[in-house]
Amino acid sequence: MFANLHNLSHHAAWRRQLEMILESTGEGIYGIDLKGRCIFINEAGAVMLGYTPDEVLGRPMHYLIHHSHADETLMPVHECRIYQAFREGQGVRVDDEVLWRRDGSSFPAEYASYPIRDGETVVGAVVTFNDITERKRSARLQQEANDQLEKRVRERTAELTVAHDNLRQSNESLRRLAAHLNSVREEERRHIARDVHDELGAALTALQLEMSWLRHRLADDPALGGKLDSMLDIGDHAMQAVRRILNDLRPGILDHLGLWAALEGLLLDFQKRSGLSCSFVCSPEIERCRLGRDAEIALYRIVQEVLTNVSRHAQASRVELRVSATGRDLELLIADDGQGMRVPRQPTSFGLLGMRERTLALGGSLEIISSPGKGVRIMLRLPNVIA
Repeated sequence: MFANLHNLSHHAAWRRQLEMILESTGEGIYGIDLKGRCIFINEAGAVMLGYTPDEVLGRPMHYLIHHSHADETLMPVHECRIYQAFREGQGVRVDDEVLWRRDGSSFPAEYASYPIRDGETVVGAVVTFNDITERKRSARLQQEANDQLEKRVRERTAELTVAHDNLRQSNESLRRLAAHLNSVREEERRHIARDVHDELGAALTALQLEMSWLRHRLADDPALGGKLDSMLDIGDHAMQAVRRILNDLRPGILDHLGLWAALEGLLLDFQKRSGLSCSFVCSPEIERCRLGRDAEIALYRIVQEVLTNVSRHAQASRVELRVSATGRDLELLIADDGQGMRVPRQPTSFGLLGMRERTLALGGSLEIISSPGKGVRIMLRLPNVIA
């Protein structure tokens, strides 16, 4: 029925147009009848397979070019997907098989097979195919490049992970070292304060007592009495200086009355020395809370550093210290109405670095909120410290 496909057109001109279309395409195109025999093939397809068109016509195409898989194992004709087009009347597209040349070599091929119908009857199939060797080669090279890139990314990621872990361990070690140094420094301050109090304080007190006794004995001598009065004033100033130094080294009120009384005293003393208006607000529930010696001295030093920065740089007229609780979290706010500043992404001054490290050592967070002309707000949070 289909043996004379070239006679389907009754006009030689139309047949010539069909032949020109077949020959002008770069794809291989051939047709088969229901027995799988080639009934036509274009020049491009024949060349791709290593034949001339006349050598292919009438031959069973499966056994000629599609007989084996890429690994050279035989492909039974009932597994041939080209035949599916007329066996099931459905088209099929394939790009994972090979076709075989005349010289016995194979090439990866992309092919499509579609049924040819005469009315409702399938009378054969038409197959278009391409040699996709270069495409496969490009895909393989691209896959190899991707695999190599992924390997390098994995290796680099592993290196960065190790470096990050080492850096994190180094940071943790440095943080522990900083906390230890702060602890050692505070302990040394405590020892120095105790020695100054016990020795220098006692000596100054004894000296004042002796000069007071001598002043009473020389009450009748105005000249010597005036000199002793001057010496007593110097002694008073020296005692005040010693008390101030002792308070800076280790505020006794911190050990005896706790952090909140010490902060209130610190703020009052700052108000006297600076002339700024200072306010301290602490809720009753906080006043009953003790945080432990290390945490309390750390918070005291942070507030002390903030007040030092206010006096040096802020040009403020008012300072507020507010302590409150949110659930079990402690919040400490220090705010001034000074000239403000641009907050750096990372602290650069040793004062800010010290405040941050002390806070991190306590497991808390420190946030600095400011802009030029808007004052400074420092919010310190310690989680889960309120009993």
